[in-house]
Amino acid sequence: MTDRLRLVPGVTAGNPLGITLGVLGGGQLGQMFVRAAQSMGYRTAVLDPDEHSPAGCVSHRHVRASYSDVEGLSLMAAACDAITTEFENVPAESLASLALTRPVSPSAGAVSVCQHRAREKAHFGRAGVPCAPYAVLNTAADIEGIDGVLVPGILKSCTLGYDGKGQVAVNSLGELPAAWQALGEVSCVLEQRVDLRLELSVVVARGDDGQMVSLPVQQNLHRAGVLAVTQVPAPDVSEPLARSAVDMAKAVAASLDYVGVLCVEFFVLRDGRLLANEMAPRPHNSGHYSIDACDVSQFELQVRTMAGLPLTEPRQHSPAVMLNLLGDLWFLQGCDRPAASPRWDAVLALPGAHLHLYGKQGARPGRKMGHLTVTATDAASAMLVARQAAGILGIAPI
Repeated sequence: MTDRLRLVPGVTAGNPLGITLGVLGGGQLGQMFVRAAQSMGYRTAVLDPDEHSPAGCVSHRHVRASYSDVEGLSLMAAACDAITTEFENVPAESLASLALTRPVSPSAGAVSVCQHRAREKAHFGRAGVPCAPYAVLNTAADIEGIDGVLVPGILKSCTLGYDGKGQVAVNSLGELPAAWQALGEVSCVLEQRVDLRLELSVVVARGDDGQMVSLPVQQNLHRAGVLAVTQVPAPDVSEPLARSAVDMAKAVAASLDYVGVLCVEFFVLRDGRLLANEMAPRPHNSGHYSIDACDVSQFELQVRTMAGLPLTEPRQHSPAVMLNLLGDLWFLQGCDRPAASPRWDAVLALPGAHLHLYGKQGARPGRKMGHLTVTATDAASAMLVARQAAGILGIAPI
C-alpha cells in the first residue's frame, strides 16, 4: 500500500492548497475529473498529445506528449502530487514508472488486468464473480481445440477493443478461422453468446484504506455496442439483484487491491443469473448522471480516492435518464458532412434537462460529443422528458 502520508502530506490531510492532481488522458472523462478537482480547490495537470484535448483546455497545466513519452512523464511526476488515468489503454508501464515517485491510482497492475480481456476474465474467476463461458485463442492452433458449446459466440480481441470495436459474431465453429483473421490474428477470447435480458453497471470507489462506496445500480441500453441510455434507479432490477451486483463489483475491486473509481458491467440473463461482462478502471459513461442526480458524483469520488479523503456513500436525490450524444447528431440523413448544430435550445427548454457538451473540435459519426441527463421528481417523468429530447434530437426511440 502506498504511504500517502509520507509522500504527499497535504493530500492526505485533505488540504488542497498547493496540491496538484494529475490525469493521463485529455478526453471528456479527464475534463470532468479536472473540473471536480478544481471545484474542491486542487490544481490539475493533464498529459495528452492533443493540444485541443477537452481536459487539457480546462486544466491548470497541459503536458502535450504521448503517454509513453519519457520527458512528458517526467514533467508530470515533477508537477503532480498524485496521478490517475482517464482510460484503460494508457500503457501500464507508464503508470508503473510514475509510481516510483508519486502515488498512482489505480495501480499499473490493476490497469493491466482491465486492458486485457483474457486477464480480466481470469480475474473475475479469482474474485469469485461468474462471467460467460469463454476460451482464449492465441494462435491458429488454438482454434482446433475450441469446444462447440461456445458457439454461437462473440470473438473479441484481448486488447484495444471498446464500444463494440474488436468484436466479430461467430455462429458456428466453421466461421471461427475467418473471424480470427478479420481481427488481425491477435490474441482473442471467444465468449459464448448468452440469453440476455438486460445490462447493468456498478460504479464503486475504493480508498487505499480499503473503504468502499458505490453509486446506485445503473440500467443500460447499448446500440451497436455503444452505450445509448442509462436509467437510474434501474427500472427492471430487483433489490436482491442490485445488492448482488454491488457485492460482486466490490469483490472485484477488493481482489485487485484497487484504489480509485472502478466500473463493472454486468449481463442479466433471462434465467435471472448475473454475469460480469467487463470492467473499466476509471469513471464510466454510465455514471455521468451522478453529476446532476447525486450529492457526490463519480468524479468527486475519483478526487477523494486520490486525495485520501473520506468516502461517503453517494445519495441519489433525483431519478435520472442519461442520453449519450454521439457525433451522428450533427449529420443529416445521408449527408457525409456535419450539418447545423442540433437543436439545443429546444432541448434546454425541457424541464430537468442538463446538457453536457465536451468541447471536442469536430463531430464525426460515433464520436462521443456529450451527454444529456434528465432529472425529475419521479422516474416516469424523467423518462417522458428524455423521450421528448430524443425526439427533438433525432435519436432512436427509447
